Amino acid sequence: MPKMKTRKSAAKRYRVTGTGKVKYKKQGSRHILTKKTTKRKRNLRHSGVLSDPETKKARIMLPYKF
Repeated sequence: MPKMKTRKSAAKRYRVTGTGKVKYKKQGSRHILTKKTTKRKRNLRHSGVLSDPETKKARIMLPYKF
C-alpha cells in the first residue's frame, strides 16, 4: 500500500501538541494594525487550539502527525 500524502498547506499552518491538540496561529495580526486595539493585538499573539470537529479534519490532512 502506498504512503499517504500530507497536505503541505495544513502542515505549515498547524502543530500537534503532546496531548494531541492542534495549535494554530491566529489570523489578523499582519497588517492594518493601527485601527486594532492594543488588547485585540495582544490576544492575537497567543496561539489558538482547534475544536474537536476541526481536529478530526486536521487528522485527515496530517496523517503522520498523530
